[in-house]
Amino acid sequence: MYNIVTRLFPVALLTILVSSWACADEIRIATQPIPHYAPLFVAKHKKWIDEELAKVGAKPTLKWTSFAAGPPMNESFAAGQQDFGFLGDTPAIIGKSAGIDTRIIALSSFGPKSLAVVIPVNSSIKSPKDLKGKKVAVPKGSYAHHLLALVLKQGGLTTKDIQFINLPMADIATAIQNGNIDAGALWEPLITKLESQGAIRVLADGTGIKKGVLVIIATNDFVVKHRDQTKALLKAYQRGAQFIKSHPAEAAKLIEKDVSLSPDLLLKVFKKFDYNPAITHEDLEELKRSEEFMKDNGIIRYHVDISTFADPSLTRESGIK
Repeated sequence: MYNIVTRLFPVALLTILVSSWACADEIRIATQPIPHYAPLFVAKHKKWIDEELAKVGAKPTLKWTSFAAGPPMNESFAAGQQDFGFLGDTPAIIGKSAGIDTRIIALSSFGPKSLAVVIPVNSSIKSPKDLKGKKVAVPKGSYAHHLLALVLKQGGLTTKDIQFINLPMADIATAIQNGNIDAGALWEPLITKLESQGAIRVLADGTGIKKGVLVIIATNDFVVKHRDQTKALLKAYQRGAQFIKSHPAEAAKLIEKDVSLSPDLLLKVFKKFDYNPAITHEDLEELKRSEEFMKDNGIIRYHVDISTFADPSLTRESGIK
């Protein structure tokens, strides 16, 4: 029998086929403690990831690592320490441009109202054009950086027309409250937290200009070797998304510690997101615009071909629409 098989299939091809059927002993998942990835935390608590993996005959150990932001997650991928990652479109593209061998396998969430340019509640700023000459902070290279550029464009401005300040999210919140900056580009859950404290108001969000796409990435090596397990994780994620939609209050209580947000505020945040993992043509166009922005502004050095980087086939094969 072995001789027949080896005559029909070259040894190299047979090795690839066997490796693709094999089950991984460990799956390493990189996350961030924010509500953008809420379905993942729901699926984790509900044991749905284990259930979906068991359906394809896999019982791997799940290794979870939490990161404060996308850049250190990229470093972990570059070191070969992760299989799946949940992050914004911008850091995902930056990592790919830097040579990390990953692909986008699904969306984690999107929501135009989940990112915004905000100002102190008592600010005299009324429109984007009023930002001229003002101190405006944003994490450089983030998807909020792209939003800021788009909002400025609405006012006939560019980042050269403002005092651009590169700050982490937490520092922006403090700077706004202390009056050290005039505006900041932020994302959830910080927007809702500051609004609930009466500290800010939204000058402009992504409505009509930026969809606010966040993604799920995986290493190409893992997808090639373990395609069924990759799809199992996506199915578990979709189950989490469906649960949030049908049982938001229960979901908020279930994951409040994962995202460090009270259930009442988390319910408000849920309304700003769509957690459908399917990748649409509109999403691909948004990713292309993000890549173009980063290339034009020197945030990435090398072009990323979104048509090959983003792979909608896995969600289609998983029955996710």
